[in-house]
Amino acid sequence: MHRVITGLERLISNQAQELQQLIVGNVALLTHSAAVTCDYEWGIAPLKRLLGKRLTKLYGPQHGLVTNVQDNMIESSDFFHPYWQLPVYSLYSHIRSPSKEMLEAIDTIIVDLQDIGGRVYTYIYTMGLLMESVRDHLRESGKSIRIVVLDRPNPIGGELVEGRVLEEKFSSFVGRYPIACRHGMTIGEVAKFVHLFTLGEAAIDLQILPMLNWKRDMVFSECGLPWVIPSPNISSMESTLTFVGTVLFEGTNLSEGRGTVRALELVGHPKLDGFNFCERMKKICKERELTGMALRPLSFIPTFQKHQGVACGGVQIHPTDKKSFRSWHLGQTLLAELYKELGTHFAWKQPPYEYEHQHLPIDIINGSDQLRLWVERGGDYQELLRLEAETLPAFLAKRARCLLY
Repeated sequence: MHRVITGLERLISNQAQELQQLIVGNVALLTHSAAVTCDYEWGIAPLKRLLGKRLTKLYGPQHGLVTNVQDNMIESSDFFHPYWQLPVYSLYSHIRSPSKEMLEAIDTIIVDLQDIGGRVYTYIYTMGLLMESVRDHLRESGKSIRIVVLDRPNPIGGELVEGRVLEEKFSSFVGRYPIACRHGMTIGEVAKFVHLFTLGEAAIDLQILPMLNWKRDMVFSECGLPWVIPSPNISSMESTLTFVGTVLFEGTNLSEGRGTVRALELVGHPKLDGFNFCERMKKICKERELTGMALRPLSFIPTFQKHQGVACGGVQIHPTDKKSFRSWHLGQTLLAELYKELGTHFAWKQPPYEYEHQHLPIDIINGSDQLRLWVERGGDYQELLRLEAETLPAFLAKRARCLLY
């Protein structure tokens, strides 16, 4: 099987003169340290060789250009990079959209980010806000800036779609567009979705450079590409698969494993008997045909964040069949059962969460209050399936217009 060729590698190829003509004038690059070539070279390097002095600015997303910022709502500052000899502008600071000054004297913006396929992961919103700013810049100044998105794999595949679609009143920086929690799109396809359904197709000059050899049923381990962590708490390919389910626990007082080396692969609480709970969950998963993973009881001590320094009983999720594992369904099931199991020891996290002060964090993460209310009603699984089915068909119809592969 041929390895996947990313949009970046297509652009920097010696045979890519026609593609390189897409990059006009002075260039800014939105990227981070996970955007590497097949031999682990950070994409800034070959693009700097290709573009020379035309590459004039770098933009960084949440967690920073160099992916060294650990937590949510910890902002990065602008700085001058001593190695690249370029100014770096943070798009996760007091502003999350590029200012007029950041767009000044720019003709093309290249986007090269490694997303992980979940609605709650913020890189797609940094890209989307950039697209919105370029639209506004055109309206105000009359100057068009081309955006070129270099596509990369969705590491959890592009076939399986799960979850309830975001309701507009719960929009935030972890959910800005009406997509499912597991959306099944590459970052290039998300760009097309935003272009079609938020901006309007003629709003900006958007160019997407697709991959070669990527198939929708591929997970990252099948792509033949090097794995570099896209954010500090996505430390493994397994955590990309579990994230859509375990990120729910950011909205609770349970630990989602932050402060351990397997963050977002495990869930626990100091008052939880992980062994008995795990046995009960195995039976529930069998009844509900939640397959493609194994649950394992464990005890862990977070070194920071929730329950720092306190032993937590819990479960670790081990994806065993990466193409059938339904992380969102498992996460919602775990949430409902832990709500019952822990009783008064369970609590919903209170605001703020990702700069939202009005709604509960769990509702921001879910993009709806319906799933929290479902948990509080007892968590009937057939009702969960109905709640999911209410919103998915309309999203799937829109998504179908955006698929590149």
